[in-house]
Amino acid sequence: MSLGAVLTDTARLMRVRFDQRARHLGLTRAQWSVIATLARNEGIKQTTLADLLEIEPITLCRQIDRMEEGGWIERRIDPTDRRARLPHLTAKAHAVLEKGRALATGLYAEALAGLPPDAETRLVEMLAHMRANLSDRRPDPAEKIAPEKIAAKA
Repeated sequence: MSLGAVLTDTARLMRVRFDQRARHLGLTRAQWSVIATLARNEGIKQTTLADLLEIEPITLCRQIDRMEEGGWIERRIDPTDRRARLPHLTAKAHAVLEKGRALATGLYAEALAGLPPDAETRLVEMLAHMRANLSDRRPDPAEKIAPEKIAAKA
């Protein structure tokens, strides 16, 4: 099995397991992602939040609309731009933060069961290194692929 397949499958299984355990909180995984990210970045612009969540701004806007209706989020006027309304967590959202974090901690413990005590630290370091390798490498626009290499790929 390849690295990509193991990473993808493990992430999928963790999402499924989190959904199963978080169902009683009354949140979807997408809503939990918004709450968890917003908790670390309270009051940021929605476009910035969409970037952090790696979703389209219009998708996030609809999500925030539903979460506002559900009492999870409130929008407040931006003190620097009266046209903008910044998302903030409500007391209802703050109340589930620790429960969601505890679920995640339990899930990580389950996933790491049977591994050496320092496995989590080493794994996080390695994955952070891989992420840095990938995010720091941008194609050089001056670099051109030779026509013979393009033909060889076809």
